[in-house]
Amino acid sequence: MKELIRPFIIAAHGDYDMVDHLLTIEPSLAFIEMDWGAGDIESGINAAAHTGSRQIAELLLAKGAQKTLFSQAMLGDLNFVEMALEDNPALLHAKGAHGITLIRHAERGGFEAEPVLEYLNQLLEREKFQCQ
Repeated sequence: MKELIRPFIIAAHGDYDMVDHLLTIEPSLAFIEMDWGAGDIESGINAAAHTGSRQIAELLLAKGAQKTLFSQAMLGDLNFVEMALEDNPALLHAKGAHGITLIRHAERGGFEAEPVLEYLNQLLEREKFQCQ
């Protein structure tokens, strides 16, 4: 299975058919993370999240992958994002795989993620105003 991890994570950036094929071969790939080096950890769900690959993210969730703040921001799950940030406001500045910010994940979500993007922008504006 180890030889499938890298191709799986690469495919999760946008190749739905390959992700589906590899999950057929090894279903546990839905739960795997890979270290690209220097602590840059990435799972399939987070690869899909930062590339805006909604269909892949939904497939991985259906196969049991854990929701992440980043995946849910891209998918437009406002309730999930609000609850996470209310619990830990510092997550507004969290960075996912490759150092990609939470707001960039929401931007990649397109129309469906607009409510999340608006919410994050409001929080950033509020924070900026409070610092003045």
